[in-house]
Amino acid sequence: MQLKHIKTLLTPQDGAAKVTCMAWAPNNSKFAVCTVDRVVLLYDEQGERRDKFSTKPLDPKFGKQSYVVNDMAFSPDSTKIAIGQSDNIIYVYRIGEECCYFFYPQVRLANTQTNKSSTIYTTESCVVSLASNVSGKGVLSGHADGTVVRYFFDDQDSGESQGKLLTHPCPPYALAWGANGIMAGGCDRKVVAYGREGQVLQSFDYSRERSEREFTAAATSPSGQSVVFGSFDRLRVFNWAPSRSLWEEARPKEITNLYTITSLAWKKDGSRLCAGTLCGGVELFDCCLRRTIYKNKFEMTYVGLSQVIVRNLSSGTRVVLKSYYGYEIEEVKILGKDRFLVAHTSDTLLLGDLLSNKLSEVPWSGSGGNEKFFFENETVCMIFNAGELSLVEYSNNEILGSVRTEFMNPHLISVRLNERKQRGVEDNKKLAYLIDLKTIAIVDLAGGYNLGTISHDTKIDWLELNETGRKLLFRDKKLRLHLFDVESGVKTTLLSFCSYVQWVPGSDVVVAQNRGNICIWYSIDSPESITMFPIKGDIVDLERVDGRTEVAVTEGVNSVTYTLDEGLIEFGTAVDDGDYDRATAFLETLEMSPETEAMWKTLSKLALEARQLHIAERCFAALGDVSTVRFLHQTNQMADKFSQETGEDGASFYKVQAHMAMLDKNFKLAEMHYLEQNAIDEAIEMYQELHMWDDCIAVAEAKGHPELSSLRGNYYQWLTDTGQDERAGEVKESEGDFQAAISLYLKAGLPAKAARLAISRPEICSSADTVSRIAARLIKGELYDRAGDLYEKIGNNQRALECYCKGGAFRKAVELARMAFPAEVVKLEEAWGDYLVQQKQMDGAINHFIEAGCSLKAIEAAIAARQWKKAVHILDLQDDESAEKFYVKIAQHYASVQEYEVAEQLFVKGGHIKDAVDMHTTAGRWEEAHKLAVECMTEEEVRALYVSRAQELEKDGKFKEAERLFTTVKKPDLAVTMYKKNRMFDDVIRLVAKHHPELLTETHLLLAKELEAESRFSEAEYHFVKAEDWKAVVLMYNVHDMWEEAYRVAKSHGGAGAQKQVAYLWAKSLGGEAAVKLLNKLSLLDYAIEFAANNSFDFAFDLARLSCKEKIPEIHLKHAIYLEDEARFPEAEVEFIKAGKPKEAVYVHNKDWANAQRVAESHDPESVSEVLVGQAKFCFEQKDFQKAEAFLLRAQRPELAVKFYKDADMWSDAMRICKEYLPSKLSVLQEEYERENSKKGGRVEGLLEQAREWEQSGEHSRAVDCYLKVKDDSNASLMEKCWMKAAELSMKFLSGDRAMEVVQVVGPRLTQLRKFNAAAELYLNMDLIREAIDAFIEGEEWNKAKRVAKELEPRYEDYVDQKYKEHLKNQGRVESLVGVDVMAALDLYAEKGQWEKCLDTASKQSFKILHKYVALYATHLIKEEDAVKALQLYTQHGAPPNPQNFNIYKRLSLDLINRSDTDGPESYRLWADLRNFLQQLCENVSKSAEANSPAHQDFEQMLLIAHYLATRSAAKGAEQLISLAAKVSVSLLRYTELIRADKAFYEAGLACKAVGWENMAFIFFNHFVDLCDALDDGHAPDHSDFMDTDIPFEVPLPTKLCVTDAQLEQIRDWVLMVSVQNRLDQVLPRDERDTYEASLVAASTGLRSLPCVLTGYPVLRNKIEFPGAGKAANKEDWNKFLMATKTTHSPECQDVLKFISQWCGGLPTSGFSFH
Repeated sequence: MQLKHIKTLLTPQDGAAKVTCMAWAPNNSKFAVCTVDRVVLLYDEQGERRDKFSTKPLDPKFGKQSYVVNDMAFSPDSTKIAIGQSDNIIYVYRIGEECCYFFYPQVRLANTQTNKSSTIYTTESCVVSLASNVSGKGVLSGHADGTVVRYFFDDQDSGESQGKLLTHPCPPYALAWGANGIMAGGCDRKVVAYGREGQVLQSFDYSRERSEREFTAAATSPSGQSVVFGSFDRLRVFNWAPSRSLWEEARPKEITNLYTITSLAWKKDGSRLCAGTLCGGVELFDCCLRRTIYKNKFEMTYVGLSQVIVRNLSSGTRVVLKSYYGYEIEEVKILGKDRFLVAHTSDTLLLGDLLSNKLSEVPWSGSGGNEKFFFENETVCMIFNAGELSLVEYSNNEILGSVRTEFMNPHLISVRLNERKQRGVEDNKKLAYLIDLKTIAIVDLAGGYNLGTISHDTKIDWLELNETGRKLLFRDKKLRLHLFDVESGVKTTLLSFCSYVQWVPGSDVVVAQNRGNICIWYSIDSPESITMFPIKGDIVDLERVDGRTEVAVTEGVNSVTYTLDEGLIEFGTAVDDGDYDRATAFLETLEMSPETEAMWKTLSKLALEARQLHIAERCFAALGDVSTVRFLHQTNQMADKFSQETGEDGASFYKVQAHMAMLDKNFKLAEMHYLEQNAIDEAIEMYQELHMWDDCIAVAEAKGHPELSSLRGNYYQWLTDTGQDERAGEVKESEGDFQAAISLYLKAGLPAKAARLAISRPEICSSADTVSRIAARLIKGELYDRAGDLYEKIGNNQRALECYCKGGAFRKAVELARMAFPAEVVKLEEAWGDYLVQQKQMDGAINHFIEAGCSLKAIEAAIAARQWKKAVHILDLQDDESAEKFYVKIAQHYASVQEYEVAEQLFVKGGHIKDAVDMHTTAGRWEEAHKLAVECMTEEEVRALYVSRAQELEKDGKFKEAERLFTTVKKPDLAVTMYKKNRMFDDVIRLVAKHHPELLTETHLLLAKELEAESRFSEAEYHFVKAEDWKAVVLMYNVHDMWEEAYRVAKSHGGAGAQKQVAYLWAKSLGGEAAVKLLNKLSLLDYAIEFAANNSFDFAFDLARLSCKEKIPEIHLKHAIYLEDEARFPEAEVEFIKAGKPKEAVYVHNKDWANAQRVAESHDPESVSEVLVGQAKFCFEQKDFQKAEAFLLRAQRPELAVKFYKDADMWSDAMRICKEYLPSKLSVLQEEYERENSKKGGRVEGLLEQAREWEQSGEHSRAVDCYLKVKDDSNASLMEKCWMKAAELSMKFLSGDRAMEVVQVVGPRLTQLRKFNAAAELYLNMDLIREAIDAFIEGEEWNKAKRVAKELEPRYEDYVDQKYKEHLKNQGRVESLVGVDVMAALDLYAEKGQWEKCLDTASKQSFKILHKYVALYATHLIKEEDAVKALQLYTQHGAPPNPQNFNIYKRLSLDLINRSDTDGPESYRLWADLRNFLQQLCENVSKSAEANSPAHQDFEQMLLIAHYLATRSAAKGAEQLISLAAKVSVSLLRYTELIRADKAFYEAGLACKAVGWENMAFIFFNHFVDLCDALDDGHAPDHSDFMDTDIPFEVPLPTKLCVTDAQLEQIRDWVLMVSVQNRLDQVLPRDERDTYEASLVAASTGLRSLPCVLTGYPVLRNKIEFPGAGKAANKEDWNKFLMATKTTHSPECQDVLKFISQWCGGLPTSGFSFH
């Protein structure tokens, strides 16, 4: 806590004038001070004095001086002040009123209502101080003996004790009760901190400080976290530290000359502290821990750890936010359009409404700050955290309710809290929310129970309760609007194509839009009553203000309003309020319409329920219900008459109650009301009026009414008069008049009743006439059953049997037939079964068909009756094939009840295996389906079945099931396509990541671009970021002007540079002050100006003018430099001048001397001379020496003129200028000229003349120098002559060393002139033998050189020979060199590319030398990409097993194997040569030290490949062997580590397509296309199609295509066509090993089979073995090859067999003869 002095409220006096007491009002608006003269001064919140009043003594007779004011306090409502005086009275002041209480020396309680006081407790010592706790519910009293006593008005369940608490060492004049303990101070200059139960916690001893005095006053902050003690000139502040659980002393506030502090008062919001002094001064201090500004709109003052004052800077309003539990407030935020407060503590959450000043503090455990707050509802805050929605009502300190939901859109949650008062409902708090997208839950928050759950068939996108919470409107994704009645649970569909809907505020009226219509329900209880009128635009808002309800509609660019019928809205409000008279009066003002009629109906129903019969009568009259009106009129007359007679409520009259029961059609209740009053006649009369004779007679019988017989006669007469013959017959039958009853029954058309009566009465059966009449009427009425009974009764069995059969009474017919006609029983059983089938009584028909021996009918009946087990049982007993058709129907039933095993058996028995597979797949029993399909169907059929079934599931929206089918048959790409088509991008990503991880990034990018095109930017951003292409996200947001999002992305993913770049572009798009504000906010203004100054000068100038004017010159300078670079010199000149750089403006005009001089003269006179010098340099370059000289002299720079003339070798002009303008430097210039002239040596003629003069004068050394200086390239003979003369003179007249120097200079010069003999002679004269030999060699005088070496220096003979060899090599004279050095000659042949001569010469040497040059030649050919010729070379000379040659052999073989367009029959010779070469090589290696080495194994594998390639070319030459050639191509895929993968797959695809193996062709071509695509993206293609095969996974990717672009496109088109047609399954064929048929390794066992020597396919069962170990062939392929060789006489095929014979150690016994 920090104290800062603000102002002095009351100026201190010169002497003692003690401020006795002070107090702040609880509402913080008033501050009272009582001075020594007993006057109370009132100040406002800002410290301005507003009022004052004087206190008075208990009795005026004692005078003003008879008392002092001890203390005072404000009332809780801040309207009264209580003044406690030393004359034992308390006055409570309000304008014109005061009350008094006695109060001394005990601690007493004053009651302001009764003006009485009572003693709380009594002690032996007087009270010296009082202090309350933070809540004001407890009080401490300090006494003169040091005792401190505690008393609670309400201990708030703290459990703390009352009574004497502690004893302080001295009287505790300064006593404070904080939130975490008690602090006391007194005259001993110590402050002691006590615990809650009085134990000493800390002691602060200041008794040794000489400046400290006694402590006289203490005050506790409103939060209880800080305590201030006052003493002499000093305030000491103590703060509670929760982390350490102790008090910490802050720096004391010392004020000189303040003197003793007599009173302290802390403002209730904790922001101010006032201190009163002994001299009558009052000082105001600001108190806070810290103060911050939030969003430049609010000031937050932390006055305590648990208390914050939030002040609106614009309006000045304040809210005190305080944790009532004393927790430290960590952070305060203002959200929801700057209206709502949110603050966290360690265990609670504080919320508040700044507008209404309602605050709440609710328990809230730490959630990491991940909550989301929604403030759409003004009465409640919605908090969403970890899938849970919590509701907090402002001003309520408990969470209103919590529910689990994942949907936090405010449109999907509706909360209503007491928004409209209802009859009989005190606390109405309801919530509607989504459990899932199709389920709504409605909760009563007050009661804490569920009111209802609505399950819908479509996703819901909007819902809202009405204000009473009794009705719920919700709309689904299909734009259908529904109404749900919460009380009845009835859901009603109101509207389709609803684009807008809203409740009208303060009513239950609904407004909605349906396409081009406004739809209004003024009475929502009658959903069918709807008011509609057309509009041209869309509803945007609904507003109800000042008795008007208006709907705002946008029609194009215009906005119009439509006013609703406020009267109709008012009706609903009146009804809800229960004011039916007002509702009636309102409805009477309206004309009748469907809406009005609905409201009359509603009001009538409510009036009847409320028993307001007159209103109900008026309602039914308006509705035109005359009968109800008449009845209610009579009822009202009765009620009114009863009221007039008795004065009681007419509704309680029994006749009125009976009438109301009758109106409700509850006649028994009406009867009860009558009989309770013994009004029997009235009850009978009621029933008679209603023609309810049975009830009438029942009442008469029960009560023994005397008119009973008369009533019965009237009843019978009424029946006959009204034609109710049946009822009359029953009456006669009950009276025993059977003939009359039969006649009445027949008259009524009821012969069955007559027959029943006749059969039961034997006397009637004896009458043939009566029986015949009854039987005739029965047959006429098709009542054959009863007619049969009647005939059987009279013994006419034949007629009875006929009637039974006609009437379908087969049970009776069979029973009769068993007795009378046994032969007819079987027919009757079948007929009975047929009849029961017609009657849909299939169960009964089964047994009858079985009895009749009709098994097929029995099966059909059992199936129709769903007696499936019985049907199966019957079916199993049948031998007839026609019965098999029933298996499918029965199987379909068992499938529907999920008895799949039984269903499968039945499907299989019936031969419908495909249906069984469909059943399993539909049920998701993929394993069973696959097992059955594999057992009973081919792989292609299985694949086609699964794909087609998956596509059906896709159409039905069962995507997960479809995906599982696709992946089961290894078609994940189809699943990806399905999800993509249905916009289920998450599933697309999941599948791509699982099956094609190498395409994941590309997929993310494609999806992102699609979503961007659909303006679904956040989703696009997600995919761009996943693809690690955040720049694309930034670009997307930039393009769509969504700069905040672009900045966020750049900041998150792009680093500081990208963040700055985006911020700059954002600011540039805003421009002006908005740009400056943005850049200031982001602290990037300087960066933006600097950046803009390099590329966007207008923007840079705008930013600088608005924010940093000092940078404008710098921007002008950069702009000038830019313009200068662009050669826009006039503009650059202006900018340089504006930048204050006139010198640069001068330099801008490069060689534009006039403008440069103009600028210099105008803006920078010091630069004029530099301009002149520049012009002079330019003129010198142009050879305009006069102008240049003039400019330099104008610039006063003659020394430059001299320099320029010297550089131009114009010494005379230089001399002239120097002599004229720089005479002091003339001598130096002359010396320099002489030196320069001597360096150049003058002209040749001059040198010769000078040399001769020196020679003649005997100066031979100088003469030699002159001769040596002669150089004239145009006259070589002259130079030779002069140089020879110099050498001659030196040798004749100069010393030996000097002569040697001269010869060593002249010799090389003569050599350069090709005067080799002359040079050699000079060297020999000076005994320079080596130099002489070199001269002869250089002149190709080999004989002279040899002679000199031989005669003069024999040791140089070898040197001469070596040089001669080098000469021959350099001259290419190899023939001559052979005789000198054979190896050198061979190397020379090789260097010159004369390989035939080289090899011819080498062949005459040793074998080793020959193969050295063969290897060199082969290497050369391979580099020249002529591997064929290299192969021929080795074919001619053999392949020695030299390890140093192995790399050549490998490279040669690989180059040949990977040649394009070599798969035809014309390439056979090439492959045969390669095969033979490799066979020879392998034989040679096997006999060498390299046998069985890795290289040997590599050559064996290459031999196998070459053999297969040769066999394929041979097979392609014979039409009947095309399939065998295709097998070879497929087998070669096994060797794609050596063969180029794209070439191998391309050739395999072509071969498979040629023989009709389209399934394999599709897979191979598809992989070939993927390999070609890998050229561009560098990602390895998907290998999933070749899992569990021996086709290598990791192979080198191609660097260039093996086909043309046209061929590639052709393959792409074919693959695409096959994919679209979906007629092939992307699965490789399998053999008996359940393994890919061309794979040597079995997938399940890992066993490796031998490859066929012809095709490379695995040799399984039918095999032919060769004598050579490990060699075998498939018998079928071998025989086919032999037969083709015999029939075609193909030399290539014969050569293949010959090779196999050699390679495999011979052919099988049934082999082929070559002769």
